[in-house]
Amino acid sequence: MNRRHLLSLAMLCLMPAAAHAGLLPAPTSEVVLTIGGSISNTNQGNTLEFDLAMLRQLPKVVVKTTTPWTEGVTTFEGVALADVIAAAGGAGKTLNAIAINDYAAELQTDDAVRNGAFIAYAMNGKEMSVREKGPLWILYPFDDKPELKAESYYAHCVWQLKALSIHP
Repeated sequence: MNRRHLLSLAMLCLMPAAAHAGLLPAPTSEVVLTIGGSISNTNQGNTLEFDLAMLRQLPKVVVKTTTPWTEGVTTFEGVALADVIAAAGGAGKTLNAIAINDYAAELQTDDAVRNGAFIAYAMNGKEMSVREKGPLWILYPFDDKPELKAESYYAHCVWQLKALSIHP
């Protein structure tokens, strides 16, 4: 387990007692991500909802990479997919990522985490609008691992991400 994942686990341990029971604070602004399925931490029925401020409380990642959808090297800020899964108390082999337009992709959890998948919430220092593939976008550090520059990984890069469902 790397340092970032340990920080996420430590953050969960420092949350109020209600969090240990599986109940986390509710979002105070617009919900940008809903996580369901095999999770143990919730704040809305049996799902976990995040607003942007809640996502920004998780350890931040900054990734500079090229993508097929942007020009040149682009700087993305966001959170590691592993940290989002840990915050949700998620346990599963697969993740269904669903976009605002209902496009969906199935990711193998281990593969996505091992290859550094992250959820971007800013591009080149600015929050992303729906027009700019936001407000959330699943990406990989393509320039760090040339093997990720393949259609199978590009298909996992769900922009306008609205939901994740974790499955055993």
